[in-house]
Amino acid sequence: MYKQKTHKGTSKRIWKTGSGKLMHRHAARSHHRGRKNVTQSLRRKQDNAVAQSNPRVGELLPYQ
Repeated sequence: MYKQKTHKGTSKRIWKTGSGKLMHRHAARSHHRGRKNVTQSLRRKQDNAVAQSNPRVGELLPYQ
């Protein structure tokens, strides 16, 4: 059986916390920030958990 490869693009965007949750950053943070209201900007500052029902992440990150 061959060794699976980690998808490098996914490994740069998703990380595992100490409790075992997979986290990612919100999109749309870099530019056109003047158009977004304060609620949207503050919501995008927080890190977001990856859905547990997402089976694709397990395939892309086999050793995490």
